[in-house]
Amino acid sequence: MFKWLSVPRAKAHCDIPCGIYDPVVAKMAAQTVQKMVLRMQNLEHPAPGSEMAAHQAFANTFSRYVQVKEEHAEKCKEELRILWADYAWPNTDANEIAAKFNAALKLAGQCKQTVSMENAENLVAACDDIAAAFWATKNVDYSDPNAAARYGT
Repeated sequence: MFKWLSVPRAKAHCDIPCGIYDPVVAKMAAQTVQKMVLRMQNLEHPAPGSEMAAHQAFANTFSRYVQVKEEHAEKCKEELRILWADYAWPNTDANEIAAKFNAALKLAGQCKQTVSMENAENLVAACDDIAAAFWATKNVDYSDPNAAARYGT
């Protein structure tokens, strides 16, 4: 059919070959997971005997933090899968790249399953490691000078 219509077959490494990739989206999602874990750990339980409204407010806030943590852990996984599958990864060791992504994806899953600052910090570090490998393929030294400001207090 392509010959009949005289339409050349397109060759691309992704569904729509825009060629624009940046691991920062995955890192920002990982940082959001980390921030939600921090907020969950610092959220004060109402004292026993407190008014029902205080307990309801706590439950509402805690459940919202959990929801955001879950959503962003999944967003991190999605962004990592896209970067891994669609980017060509020139001049890299495929096994090394696969191991980095496998570790990061597992960490994102662990972040969904737990409320662990260690897991969240490791996920952010894994995203940084992938970002360093990504930018090295473009002969750019990776740094994220805005990470601390983005994360805040």
